[in-house]
Parts: sequence; C-alpha cells; structure tokens
Amino acid sequence: MRLIGENSEQLGVMTRDQALQLARQNDVDLVEVAPNADPPVCRLLDYGKLRYLYAKREKESKKGQKSSELREVRFRPNIGVHDLDAKIRKVRELIEDGAKVKITVRFRGREAVHQQLGLAVLKKVADDLKDDVRLEKAPAMEGRSLAMTLLPAPKRGERIEKPEQQPEGQPEQQPEKPMEEDLADAKT
Repeated sequence: MRLIGENSEQLGVMTRDQALQLARQNDVDLVEVAPNADPPVCRLLDYGKLRYLYAKREKESKKGQKSSELREVRFRPNIGVHDLDAKIRKVRELIEDGAKVKITVRFRGREAVHQQLGLAVLKKVADDLKDDVRLEKAPAMEGRSLAMTLLPAPKRGERIEKPEQQPEGQPEQQPEKPMEEDLADAKT
C-alpha cells in the first residue's frame, strides 16, 4: 500500500504490517483513503480529530442554509378574543423567525355549515398581520378545515423579484391581487 504521513509527505509503498508498525510508533491511526487505487492509499492521522473536523465542517455548512419550514397554527370558528390574540402573537413570532405558517380553522360536526365564521377568523388574523406577512395560498377548504398559508413579507431594503419587461405585442400579466381581495374571493 502507498503510505502518506501526517504532514502529507509521501512515505512510499510498503506492506500493511510495516504501515501499522509505523502508525503505532507515531501514536496515530492508519486510515485507508483510496481503496480502489493501485496500490491502495493509506494515511497516518488521528482518526478522532478527523471525525471532529468533518462534524465541524458539516455543522458550518448547515448553518448557512436557510430552512423554510411550514408551521401550522390551528383555530376554531368560535374562538375567544383573548385566545385569538394569543395565537396571533404566536403566528407573528413564527413569521419573524422566517417560517411559512399555515393557518387552519377546524370545523367539528355541524360547525362546517357555518364556514363564514371560519373565514371571519382567517380575515381577522390576516388583517392583524398584514404588515408582516404575504399571502401564499388563499383560504380554501381542505376536508373539514379551512386553511390559508402565509409567508414572511420581504424586509425593507430586500429586493422583490419583478418580472422582466414584456416584449411588445404580448399581453401584460395581471398584477398580484392584494391579500384583502383574495380573502373576499375565497369560497365559503
């Protein structure tokens, strides 16, 4: 096998026993780094230190990634005022942390007949958070619940991606409707 030293110096081609003896003398581990090479390549190093460096590098790479997780907050159609305010505060915290938030109003039994109550709860939440959020998915029925999805609004100074200029002769795209119009258009 070809052996590489601790400081990346070539120690030459030797047998496995010779390489193990050299590793024991230097109080390090013998690690095979290229098993498919001819001859296989091994390296003298402290394996615990190598694992620590890999774990540290992986942790650093995860730190740079932004996760946009979907969080859900559930409401009831006949929720009390103070309970509603507490849940709106929780939604605001989740939005400030950068998460998408799915707002769900669950209907039980005959409550499903009065979907306008659930829509009123969603409208109240959207009105209270209109400066902090952007509507991703308008209110819609999903089984026995009414749900909408909110995204964090872009911060001031962040660029909002705008569509490129339309070539002449093509129809213009419709601008996005404000959140209030989506709520008004929601099916009840």
